[in-house]
Amino acid sequence: MDEEPEQSGAPRTSSRWRVDVGPLRHSAQYRRLFVTQSVSFAGTMVTYVALPYQAYQLSHSSLVVGFLSVAEVVPVVLVGLLGGAMADAFDRRTMVLWSEVGLAACSLVLVANASLWVPRLWPLFVIAVLAATFDSLQRPSLDAMVPRLVPTEDIPAAIVLSNLRSSVGMVAGPALAGGLIALAGLGIAYGLDVATFSVSLLALFGLAAVPPAADAEPLGLARIMEGLRYARSRQDLLGTYAVDMAAMFFGMPQALFPQLATHFGGAGVLGLLYAAPAVGTLVVGATGGWVGGVRRQGRALVFAACGWGLAIVAFGFAASLWVALVLLAVAGGFDTVSGFMRSTIWNQSVPDSLRGRLAGIELISYSTGPSLGNLEAGLVEALSSLRFSIVFGGVACVLATGALAVVLPGLWRYDAARYAAGPPAAP
Repeated sequence: MDEEPEQSGAPRTSSRWRVDVGPLRHSAQYRRLFVTQSVSFAGTMVTYVALPYQAYQLSHSSLVVGFLSVAEVVPVVLVGLLGGAMADAFDRRTMVLWSEVGLAACSLVLVANASLWVPRLWPLFVIAVLAATFDSLQRPSLDAMVPRLVPTEDIPAAIVLSNLRSSVGMVAGPALAGGLIALAGLGIAYGLDVATFSVSLLALFGLAAVPPAADAEPLGLARIMEGLRYARSRQDLLGTYAVDMAAMFFGMPQALFPQLATHFGGAGVLGLLYAAPAVGTLVVGATGGWVGGVRRQGRALVFAACGWGLAIVAFGFAASLWVALVLLAVAGGFDTVSGFMRSTIWNQSVPDSLRGRLAGIELISYSTGPSLGNLEAGLVEALSSLRFSIVFGGVACVLATGALAVVLPGLWRYDAARYAAGPPAAP
């Protein structure tokens, strides 16, 4: 890599609750990546709202919205492990750059379809599959880059900053999407995403190379299987994947948001529903100075996943829009704590030469859970009612999380002190 993270001998002065901006001060390359992803993610979140809204607009079915999410699962499962292996075998910056080009092209097709006199439903499914494929190639490299761009002691702070950046996008993007869809139409909403990709690509061209680790081996099936064997050998890692998948599969109600929006006020309300969990994320992220001081991340992850489920149960009983939004924000806060714990465990304890492959497995876990969860929510709603679907999912989330904590005790016993000197070498 052309530039090593800048080391700072100055003592840390951040308070327990104030966000530590050390990674932005210590690494110019991390600063560039941070800005690049901030711009790109905001546009992506506009499309994230516009795509299911258009699917519901064309089909008038929450189940179709759920199937749209399922369409994204297949490429994640098929390509996620390959993308992780490629992140360990090739330059990670190159992987991120060209995947970004593919994602931008997908958004251009959505603009064209929305501009038709009668937009078609099937292109939404095609683009959902293609975008998930490009994201599956990009995300492992993107996640595996961060520990290479910042000093080891800055990793927890970098996780909080990355989450804070995402949470701002998750608040601003959906809120902006709702307004754009209502006032200017879907074509303009998708067009904004294309514009943000243009800015992101210009910044990525200036990012230094992030070559594979010195002991990296060539891409092949054996390397993919090596990553799977390593993950299987550690109950704590398996626990992070399993708890996240269970919480999202049972407790993810987003496929129901377009239908809820029709009861609460239309497209503008849809943006608020999507943005509300991110408000909780933003609050937790803005006060995330405490993350670096947590030792028992596994236990914190279990408690946070249960908190998410309980908040979703309460959301299912909400009688007014504002109560619903507050409860979604609370759920988003718990989900953020869970995400902090997962990311810290992965980045502190996984060897660099395996980070891409483990990030590929993690991509499958956090992508398939919400996508299948949207299908589960839409299917249960079709068979019962809107409220029952939400409440049932929240209760099942709590029960499944508790069961996994018992079955995988290594997650409950995880102690960050074991990795205080950094992750071990690959076995």
